[in-house]
Amino acid sequence: MEDLLYVENLSKTFGGVAALDKVTMSVEERATTLVIGPNGSGKTTLINVITGIYKPDSGRILFNNQEIRNWPPHKIFEAGIVRTFQIPHPFHGLTVLENLLAACGSNPGESFLKAPFHRTWLKKEREVVDFAFQLLALLTLEHLWNERASKLSGGQMKLLEIGRSLMSGVRLLLMDEPIAGVNPALAHDILAHTLNLKKELGLTFLFVEHRLDVALPYVDDVCVMDRGNIVSKGKPDDVMNDPRVIEVYLGG
Repeated sequence: MEDLLYVENLSKTFGGVAALDKVTMSVEERATTLVIGPNGSGKTTLINVITGIYKPDSGRILFNNQEIRNWPPHKIFEAGIVRTFQIPHPFHGLTVLENLLAACGSNPGESFLKAPFHRTWLKKEREVVDFAFQLLALLTLEHLWNERASKLSGGQMKLLEIGRSLMSGVRLLLMDEPIAGVNPALAHDILAHTLNLKKELGLTFLFVEHRLDVALPYVDDVCVMDRGNIVSKGKPDDVMNDPRVIEVYLGG
């Protein structure tokens, strides 16, 4: 498989402090890559730079062999890089299905000029609804399709957040602590869904997580950050047995 995302010598400073210091890493297409490290090591900054929230001071960001370093966030989103947040923010007053439909960005029925002419968008509307129900089935949320998002549990809201991302035509999904604050059983369920989505939809995942005991069995590659640097990267077993990781991250 080729690399879908490649960052090279990526640097970002805040007030003279290096949050990212010449970070180089890659994310293989249709793989799940986990980024770990102590608090303040630069993990979330890395996600923010990749998604265009912050502009890097130097370095390259290649997505699907295209340089995206200076792209605005909306253009990066349209290219297929989507992120979720540690705390989900659904539309609480809408149903689960409506939340998914609201995230679809290519519905001609939303056009001011085309809206009065139903024949121009009804077929697309049916296709979008059908796709939303397929995603709900993959996320085991189909029984909640007509429930208001405000009634979901925290874990179900995280699954809904993933579902909304999938409605956008995502290729690379970046997740910031997707199982934070979730009970162990549901945490395993959320990560198992990422494996299923990778298989069924060919998605690529890059996520930050602290709960290594839960997350490690579900990932293909691990990158360890410390003080803005990548100190180790590779397969989970190799990385977790790396003396640098034991010293820097695990405190051995």
